[in-house]
This record gives sequence, C-alpha cells and structure tokens, in this order.
Amino acid sequence: MARMTILAGLMAMTFAGPALAADAAAPAVPAAPAATSPWDFAFGGKVMTDDNFRGISQSARGPSFNAYGELRYNWLYAGASYWYTKLPTAPIGEIDLYGGIRPVFGNLTLDLGFMYYLYTPQTQFRTDIVTPPGALSGVWSPRNFSFWEFYGKAGYDFTPQLNVGAALYYAPSWLGTGASGTYGELNAKYKLPNDFAISGALGHYWFGTTSVFGPGNDFKIKDYLYWNAGVSWTYNETVTLDLRYHGTNLSPGNCFVTTGDPRGVFTGTPKSSWCGHSIVATLSVDLQWSKLPMR
Repeated sequence: MARMTILAGLMAMTFAGPALAADAAAPAVPAAPAATSPWDFAFGGKVMTDDNFRGISQSARGPSFNAYGELRYNWLYAGASYWYTKLPTAPIGEIDLYGGIRPVFGNLTLDLGFMYYLYTPQTQFRTDIVTPPGALSGVWSPRNFSFWEFYGKAGYDFTPQLNVGAALYYAPSWLGTGASGTYGELNAKYKLPNDFAISGALGHYWFGTTSVFGPGNDFKIKDYLYWNAGVSWTYNETVTLDLRYHGTNLSPGNCFVTTGDPRGVFTGTPKSSWCGHSIVATLSVDLQWSKLPMR
C-alpha cells in the first residue's frame, strides 16, 4: 500500500513537474526600452518690461523681447539668441553666439563655456564734432560694443526644492572698451507648492581701465554690486511668469560714465537711471524637441 502511494506521488510529480517548471521559466518578456537620442534642441523666447543685464538696462528702461535656439548633444551645447536693445551705438539688437559643456554629476551641474555678444550695425556715439545745443561734448562709446566672454557656473540640488549656485564670467574687453570685466555671482532658488518658486542673486562686477578713448580720456570703470530677488510661477515646465526686483549701488553719475546714456548727454546732465532700482515682469516660453507631445 505504501509502495502504491509513493508510486502515485512520483507519477504526479512527473506529470506536474514540467508544467510548473515551464510556468517558472517563461516569464513575460518586457518590451525593450526605446533608445534615447543624444541629440536635442531647445528653443523659446520671452517678453519683458525691461531688458535688465546684471543690473543695467539694455533697453533704455523700455520693453524688450528675446528669442533663442540651442542644439544639444549629450553634455555639449551651442546656440544663438537675439535681444531687442536701445544702446548708444544704435545696433538693431544684441545677438549672442555661445557654446560649451554642461556635465552632470549626481546633484551637481556644471556649465563651462563662452559667449560672443554681437551688436550690429553700429555708429559710434560722439558729440565732439557737431554738438547739439545744450548737449555735452565728447566721445561716449567705443566704435564697436561687441565682445567675448568666458564663464563657469555650478549648481547643486541640496533638496528637490533647494538649488544653490555660483558663477564667474570674464571678458577681456567689456563692451569693446578695452577694460576687462569680471563678474562673480551667488544665487539660490527654492521651489514652492503649486509650481511657484522664489529666487535671488548677489553679484559683483570688477572692471579694468579703458583703452579706446585716447590719452587723457581713458578711465577706470566703476566696480559695482548687483542683486535681484523675485517670485515666479511655471506652467507645465514651459511657460514662466516672473516678477523681479533689480538693484545696484551705482550712483546716477557713475551709471552715466559706465553706460554713456544718450539721455544724459543730450540734456546736458551727466546722469543715468539705467542702473537704478527697478521691478521687471517677464513672460518666458521654453521648449525642448524631445518633450514635445506631437513631434
């Protein structure tokens, strides 16, 4: 009787075993993940109540707009952007040509690159030949504002909400003046609920001495502090509304010497409001080809 029971058990294992083994050995094969292209393209633009560049208005305190495109390959990138400006040499705007590398190591993001600020066409701003009545006489700008700048940036995510960063920029001839320009900045951003965020920055500009105005007319450009703070709201990671306060410690007189503001020249009062405290509203749209829903 015991033999029959053992035999029955062995037969049951014989017939059931292959089926159980087959069930265990043939799990569902997951679909292969789609290959991610190393190429991408970012593009967008913004409109703003003032084009404020490190505390100094580039649009004579008036509204401005920007458009850009950036090609990316893994960590490498290159791009171009246009800014509407109102500057003393009267270019049609500022065209930025740039490129670099953005390596990412965990929570740390680095950005090393260069930018060429192109202003064209340009007319040197001077009133020493024909001086309008009541205007100041002199040469108020280089012949060409275009210049190179090299930069290094770092940002670290201390938490999913908090990012703290630093940046350093160097221009051998700032705005074509022949004076070096070095700008350092500390910044931070904290994400709030409902896609809001607060952010701010504190920076300092160190300048050299100009070399394009001639003996007796060249001067040491005034160093200055710059700061900003603001609040933003972003929709679907693409559209951002930003309201920001900008300020510097440049006096109206020092601002005029730094910028050559035509308003101060033609009124005969060597002062400028381009570096004063201001509140700027900006609407931005930033898109990536890889994230477009209908590409």
